[in-house]
Amino acid sequence: MPELHELRYSECEALLRAGVTGRVAFVEDGGRPVIVPVNYAVVGNAIVIRTSPYSLLGTHARNTPMAFEVDQFDYVNHRGWSVLARGTSKVIKHEDEIEEVRRVWEPQPWAGGSRSMWVRLRWDDLTGRRLGEGWDPLQGTPVRRSL
Repeated sequence: MPELHELRYSECEALLRAGVTGRVAFVEDGGRPVIVPVNYAVVGNAIVIRTSPYSLLGTHARNTPMAFEVDQFDYVNHRGWSVLARGTSKVIKHEDEIEEVRRVWEPQPWAGGSRSMWVRLRWDDLTGRRLGEGWDPLQGTPVRRSL
C-alpha cells in the first residue's frame, strides 16, 4: 500500500501555481455545500477565477469563506497529490488589479457566455498530500501551466 505524505508549503504552492483547473467549494444559502469546477490563475498568494455575476459562484463569492482544491491522480500506479487552499473570497473591482492578473496569467473560462466578474480567493491556509514515494508530483503532472 502506498504511504500518505504531507506536502511542504513550498510544494503546495508550486503545484497550485502550475495547475490549470481545480474546484472551488462554498456554502450556498440554506447551508448546502456546493463544489464548482473552474480554471484559474494564481497571483501573489491568491487564486483568481472569472465567472458570471449571476452564476451560482458569482452569487455567493462576495466575502465568503471558500475552499479551493487542485489535484492529479495516477490510477495505474496508485499515486497522486492534492492541494487545498482555504480563505475568504473578494470580488476584484478595480481595473488596475485586473490588469495585474492579466499580466501574470489571465484565466480563460472554458464555458461559453460572459465571465465579467473576477473573484480573488486569498488563502490563509494551504495544505497538501501526496500518495506514494519515489516520484515528483510536479514533474509527474501531465497537464500543467508553464512557469
